[in-house]
Amino acid sequence: QVQVTESGGGSAQAGGSLDLHCSTSGYSTCAIDMNWHRLLPPTQKREFVAGIDRDGRITYGESVKDRFFITRESARAAVHLQMNGLKPEDTAMYVCEVVCRTTNSVSWGRGTQVTISP
Repeated sequence: QVQVTESGGGSAQAGGSLDLHCSTSGYSTCAIDMNWHRLLPPTQKREFVAGIDRDGRITYGESVKDRFFITRESARAAVHLQMNGLKPEDTAMYVCEVVCRTTNSVSWGRGTQVTISP
């Protein structure tokens, strides 16, 4: 059974930093892509934040480029999202997506809340 777990959210002041972590289990035979999205208040519109694919290629959403950095742990089943220079508009629920390209299956975590005060 696939599980996706996020951690590391919380509150910070503008200009500060937070580090999010996403880990997954149950994909032992699949090369996976791991992506962060965020659900923006008040509409919960989903926005792509950052992703790293099975080959290590990294992409970032325009609004977080040069501020957020995604890295993958050596075991390949977990990623960190280092968020620097945080802004109030970064306030959102951050959700981790795991994609198995072999089976085209997608799993989501429950999310971790990030709240940035001015």
